[in-house]
Amino acid sequence: MNGLDLPLIWAGIIATAVLLYVLLDGFDLGVGILFPFARTPKDRDVMMDSIAPVWDGNETWLVLGGGGLFAAFPLAYSAILPALYLPVILMLLALILRGVAFEFRIRGRRRGQAFWTAAFAGGSLTAAVAQGFILGGFIQGVTLNGTQFAGGPFDWLTPYTVLVAAGLVAGYALLGATWLVWRTETELHADARRWAGIAAAAVAGLLAAVSLATLFVHPRIAERWGLAGGAIDLAAFLPHLPIPLLGLAGLAVVAVGLRRKSHGWPHVGATVVFLSGYAGLAAGFFPNIVPYDMTFRQAANQDNALALMLGGVAILLPVILGYTIWVYWLFRGKVTPDAGYH
Repeated sequence: MNGLDLPLIWAGIIATAVLLYVLLDGFDLGVGILFPFARTPKDRDVMMDSIAPVWDGNETWLVLGGGGLFAAFPLAYSAILPALYLPVILMLLALILRGVAFEFRIRGRRRGQAFWTAAFAGGSLTAAVAQGFILGGFIQGVTLNGTQFAGGPFDWLTPYTVLVAAGLVAGYALLGATWLVWRTETELHADARRWAGIAAAAVAGLLAAVSLATLFVHPRIAERWGLAGGAIDLAAFLPHLPIPLLGLAGLAVVAVGLRRKSHGWPHVGATVVFLSGYAGLAAGFFPNIVPYDMTFRQAANQDNALALMLGGVAILLPVILGYTIWVYWLFRGKVTPDAGYH
């Protein structure tokens, strides 16, 4: 594949896979986070039915992102994973518990169903918190000695990562609530609107707090944004200005959509908020794949290996995308209490 920038292509594939995972699995994690606030078991059944056809397929993107990192950027994988082993393991265990609870809750008797309901909600919340720790640990940087991790097992656990975890939980709750606004009816629909309003307010506050804290967590981030040393470098800041404006626009779409009783626009706005955060993250560390001392080119596998894998992905990726679009189209529309997931 002469002439192709294979490391850049693979960086784009992995970045896209992670983004799709966050957006798609984010709303069904958010539904699980909101489980304890549902009025009745019937409402929880509808909430679960709304994600039943798609939730396991959403996690395909996590596998693609993690597997792609291992195969395409082995040096990055070997540096990032030791730095984040504990929250990664916690996330995987929580996702496993959540998956088991999803299936067992449907078939459990009264006492068993209550246990698996709690397990589904707890697994969703724990997975979201663990992902927040992973994200926060990634943003604040990984200590390297050459290409090897040289930090401690709890470097990821700081006040900053706790703040990021809280922000991600609120963001997932917003995605989940707006998904339910889109997909449900009657009292649950009204509850979802109220949850979405509360979550949007929490996201606005936490997003501002995380954005401000991020400028202090590593000096290179402030330099990138033109905000180092307490002065504004307009030449560096202005190109990045559309990113926070996009986030504000997303929150405005959520607020206006809820106020006007729109069904779909609040979810669109929540998605835009996440796109803004993802763009801000990329602006802070790209082209580093291990912040802030290893670029994606330094971490990349050999071109012949990247080319071979790209051939497989060129076949596999359209299949995954096509299947995902087809499933979402097939199960579009409102979910009613008699939908039933069996």
